[in-house]
Formats: sequence, structure tokens, C-alpha cells
Amino acid sequence: MWTVIYIAPTAKITDMIKMKLSEEGFLVQTRPVNLSKQQFEILVPSGELEEVQEVLNSILHP
Repeated sequence: MWTVIYIAPTAKITDMIKMKLSEEGFLVQTRPVNLSKQQFEILVPSGELEEVQEVLNSILHP
């Protein structure tokens, strides 16, 4: 089961977050929320949620 951890405002930010989480060894999926606004959901396996949130915080707030 996958859980949404973040809604990115642009494709560029989506790609950056996906790349960094993948480099940390996490499985990551993305899907468009609203094509007209170019927003994307970033999803991870539910079992990795807590670990991913810590890494995501360090990406978003270096």
C-alpha cells in the first residue's frame, strides 16, 4: 500500500524529491494531481512512512 507524503507544486520539484529519496534507498512513485496546475503527489510504501518523512524534511528544510 502506498501513502502520499507530499504534493509538489511543480514537475521539477517532484523530480528532485524523487531522485533524492531514491538515492536514500526508498521506493518512490509519483502521479499528477491536477494536470492544469502541474501538481504531483509523491508516494512511498506505507511501511517506510516515518523514515521517509525524516529524509523529506531534510530535503525541504536543509
